[in-house]
Amino acid sequence: MDPVNQRERPWNDVTAIAQLVLHERRARDRGWWDLMRACLAPDAAIRLSWFRGSGAEFIAASQEMAARGDAATHVLSPPTVDVAGDRAAVEIGAAIHLRSDLHGVDVDLTSHARLLYRAERRTGQWLITSLDPVYEYDTLTPSLPGTPVRFEADTLARARPSYRMLTCLLGARHYAIADDLHGDDRPEPVRQLYRTLFDWLHATSTR
Repeated sequence: MDPVNQRERPWNDVTAIAQLVLHERRARDRGWWDLMRACLAPDAAIRLSWFRGSGAEFIAASQEMAARGDAATHVLSPPTVDVAGDRAAVEIGAAIHLRSDLHGVDVDLTSHARLLYRAERRTGQWLITSLDPVYEYDTLTPSLPGTPVRFEADTLARARPSYRMLTCLLGARHYAIADDLHGDDRPEPVRQLYRTLFDWLHATSTR
């Protein structure tokens, strides 16, 4: 699962791919759906806490989520990009911020994660073909300091440590949150995700 040797990287591709993922995140945060559509392959595999499906379906679901007032914003670290031919793997640290309502109280959620992208060059254009987050930890505070926040005890008890508050908040807002997401509280599946990512990166592309 070794990444590409730095001395062999085509830096023009690295820059293009880094900008691709940054533009995709900005487009989602700003509700620029046409730009988001230009970054994602329609058949991209998107696997998130609240969504699993294709790139085209993800854009539609993101629009619906924003219309409900549940739009998040992302504070991103510099991306790490590894390129092999017409394939690329990208890792970018993210703090995902969401202001919402939990049982009648305005709250602020911050979810820390690493976003792992696959990108492919198709007909000369780089496109995102998959997105898998690795959840690290999250926090939730009342928007007005000192306001009591109520949690459902059963939801809190069964929620995973790496995305506990995300489960409580989005679950209360009627999003289905999977229990099998990649998170640092389950390190072996995370190691396997990285192995799979870099095995794919170095495999001979059939496109």
